Amino acid sequence: MIAIVESRADRASEHVCDRLRERADWDERTDDTRPAAEGGGTYYRIEDAELRSFDDLHIDLERPAAAFDCDPDLLVFASRHSGDTGPLLTGHFTGNFGPAEFGGEPDALAEAAPNALVRLFAAFEEYAPEKYDVGMECTHHGPTDVGCPSLFAELGSDDEQWDDPAGAGAVARAILDLRDVDPHRERQLVGFGGNHYAPRFERVVRETEWAVGHMAADWALEAMDHPTAHREVLERAFEASDAEIALLDGEWPVLEETLDDLDVDCRIVGETWLREVDDRPLDLVDAVEADLGAVADGIRFGDRVADPDSFTVVDLPADLVDTAEGIDPDRVRAIVEAHAVAFETENGGSRVGARLAVPDAGTDTDSDADVDAPADDSTAPRPRREIIERLADVLAEKFDAVRVEDDAVVAEETAFDPSLAREAGVPEGPKFGALADGEPVTVDGETVSPERVRSERTRRFPFRSDR
Repeated sequence: MIAIVESRADRASEHVCDRLRERADWDERTDDTRPAAEGGGTYYRIEDAELRSFDDLHIDLERPAAAFDCDPDLLVFASRHSGDTGPLLTGHFTGNFGPAEFGGEPDALAEAAPNALVRLFAAFEEYAPEKYDVGMECTHHGPTDVGCPSLFAELGSDDEQWDDPAGAGAVARAILDLRDVDPHRERQLVGFGGNHYAPRFERVVRETEWAVGHMAADWALEAMDHPTAHREVLERAFEASDAEIALLDGEWPVLEETLDDLDVDCRIVGETWLREVDDRPLDLVDAVEADLGAVADGIRFGDRVADPDSFTVVDLPADLVDTAEGIDPDRVRAIVEAHAVAFETENGGSRVGARLAVPDAGTDTDSDADVDAPADDSTAPRPRREIIERLADVLAEKFDAVRVEDDAVVAEETAFDPSLAREAGVPEGPKFGALADGEPVTVDGETVSPERVRSERTRRFPFRSDR
């Protein structure tokens, strides 16, 4: 059930709520137990939503959730947005990371609703009229004591938009979409740093399964002065966001030290970590980082999923990987991703490393997985063998013949042999290159064919057998 707050002191709020009343078949009711200025008098109910009006601006309300009969799971403030930002639909949470200049208490934060903000953001993108931008703002202004998870849904940014029926209708539709939306989800984080309009955190919300709770922009952190003097509001940010993860936008070394020393469980991660983890089981991620290495050090996740105690870290023959990547690096990456739970990378993540985690035989939870069953009574993870065989297929693009033996990949080719070219009197230089490219050359009036200076070569790529 959602509670919707209308402020009679905010004409954009009234406009949005007029559109709300038009879009649904509300049951008009009367509450004589409260003054009309404080949410009493006439109010409106439909299934899963209740709308009440207040005289004061939203930022000055104290525990508005108490005015509602519906015991709301989420409270939405229908509000205006003011600023030099043009037509804009935006949402945010409320609170003060420091002084309280515009409502609420200093160093206090209302309970956030990260999952609901994600849904509001998506609804704004769906319903926004032409020429309207959509955004998310950092945490700012009051109230700081609402009584349940809450957020602002705003129509901006000046008189023209506040009076725009299309803009008000879009906000109204987005608010109605929040009915039956859980305020929280499993993957939530707190954001620190960045601009007021939080483009980095918008990107995380738009492109990953992570939701963002309270966000302290650069200006809010600067208003705090020294973070150690505001430990309680930092701890409150995690509590009010129901989060244990922090993402920092920018360099904030003192803040990092303070976060590491808080009395709440929190972990500072990078955007790459969030993207790599995405919707993967967090206990599996923890196990991979403990056994294979950290995402920050180049570990990347593949398509396989396993229980945290049902994968094995194995090695691939490095020479085989390097040779295959020299032929088709994209195909090598796709092969490893398709068969691994996670794998090492090198060169800034651009090349596959030799160590990886693969599901134990018979434990792969990917229903589309194509993993060999273990041979005989062996419990060795067969995906490793599958990867080696697929890498051998890559070698076949260059070599004349490739076969996989029990303990090695053997590749054969007939190729230009510099020693034979020298015996034929060919000088090193351009004529070597021509012969290597399959073109005949002339030396002292004699034609030297490419076939004359070719020899058979065999390369072995040993590996430990899984059998």
